[in-house]
Amino acid sequence: MRPPSLSLESGSPAWVKNATMSDGLHLAGPGCLRKIAVCERRRHDPAITDCVREYPVPIDPKKQREFAVEVVTRLREAGYTAYWAGGCVRDELLGRPPVDYDVATDASPDEVRDIFGRRRTHAVGAAFGVITVLGPRGAGQVEVATFRSDLSYSDGRRPDAVRFATPQEDALRRDFTINGLFYDPLSHEVIDYVHGLEDLRARIIRAIGDPRVRFAEDYLRMLRAVRFVAQLRFKLDEGTLAAIREMSERIQAVSRERIAAELEKLLTAEGRAEAVQLLHESGLLPHILPAMASLPAANEPLWRRNLAVLGRLRRPNVSSALAALVGGAIAPDDARRLAKGLRLSSAQGEELAWLLEHRQALDEASNRPWSQIQPILTSPWIDDLLDLAEARAEVEGRPKTDLDWCREKRLLPPEALNPPPLIRGDDLIRYDLPAGPVYRQILQDAWRNQLDGRLQTREEALAWLEERVAAKRRDVPTTSTEDGPGKERRRRQLGAASPAIEVEDRRDESPAAPGSNQDAMSGPYRGGGDTASSPPSLG
Repeated sequence: MRPPSLSLESGSPAWVKNATMSDGLHLAGPGCLRKIAVCERRRHDPAITDCVREYPVPIDPKKQREFAVEVVTRLREAGYTAYWAGGCVRDELLGRPPVDYDVATDASPDEVRDIFGRRRTHAVGAAFGVITVLGPRGAGQVEVATFRSDLSYSDGRRPDAVRFATPQEDALRRDFTINGLFYDPLSHEVIDYVHGLEDLRARIIRAIGDPRVRFAEDYLRMLRAVRFVAQLRFKLDEGTLAAIREMSERIQAVSRERIAAELEKLLTAEGRAEAVQLLHESGLLPHILPAMASLPAANEPLWRRNLAVLGRLRRPNVSSALAALVGGAIAPDDARRLAKGLRLSSAQGEELAWLLEHRQALDEASNRPWSQIQPILTSPWIDDLLDLAEARAEVEGRPKTDLDWCREKRLLPPEALNPPPLIRGDDLIRYDLPAGPVYRQILQDAWRNQLDGRLQTREEALAWLEERVAAKRRDVPTTSTEDGPGKERRRRQLGAASPAIEVEDRRDESPAAPGSNQDAMSGPYRGGGDTASSPPSLG
């Protein structure tokens, strides 16, 4: 028997409203469909069904919603029950554009494929009663799941088996009450078997039924509960929180990759600071971020300051959020190990380490030599560093004068912000100095002098080089007896090591600030046959 329903068109409370859909296109991020496509091998062998690849396709939210309505309509016309289910219903009621749409139905997987056609459906989740239905271009895809009841869970992640069931049984198997709602997009009614509407009104995250049973089915749900607190700015139900405290250690049974995906969403959500505090209070923190486990008790002022900085970031990504959270608590090298333990990409780990190494580098920037600040301002991660520095300044009550100065400097013309070097490796060839550290030191010193204005013309730079080489010869006897071909090989090696700086790529070929661990200042000059490099871009 269907429970009382709530119409969204009439008689609904003020907080229940339809989402406002944009006609714009989402080219990346949550609105970007990872559309499944069959690989080339399947063209020659239709029996191959498990060979798929993914590629991004732009999604038009209006078309996406229309297609989700169409899926329900087609199922109804075929004589089946069908509703929107899960997160899309929650977001619809909260006035948030759904990221994607799920449909729950009493049609079996084979019946769903018969209705929409084999070419427009994929049975990737058929073992759990889930069929993916592909929409027209720009409309995305909809996962259609048969109403089911999950049987036992032996691995703390997936049901050992499922059986097809009623809508009520399907709702009762879900994780949280706010995710257990169904919505009829044709009659505009909400079907609520789990008191999810009450919790939406009260802004509470509550497990359906016994939270210990729900978490035992998938231990990741404990972290998901905290993530929903961060994303929705809801409160966590006390009974649900108590169950997490009892079972927090079991989160270690979840793969680091799944934890990392949830943690990234949590750390970049609006309520990230409160959610991280909740990780501590729930007992999850030591198992998710072991490096931070002792900080709240050992140095509470630093912990609270870091949470405040984390909350004030304007454009956080996982690297900048972690830098805010662990700043002053761990060293850059430890940050790399932290990132590796979280299964972050190497680029994310390098950015985290760089942000920690330079977290105070912009303090008093206007009073420091330009040769120390310029490499930082031309880094691909400077926007995240400025965001982090601004958040720190706000929390610590410091003026942002130096940060404004840095932003002004970034507006300089390319030839002023990152000029081509006056001296290159080719200029050192004729002096017969041994390749290696000597070359690197001379070239780096020349670059610093150029940036600081002590060398302004090519002539001044060559005169400086003549004096510098003469001094080096007095300190390092020249023993090279290379013939012409040997010298030519060394010239080619050095040419590769000291390419001209392209203005368009200035951020990728600037030297690091003094004290940086970027391979002895990985700037436009890298002697000894190394190739010029800079931290990889996250973009």
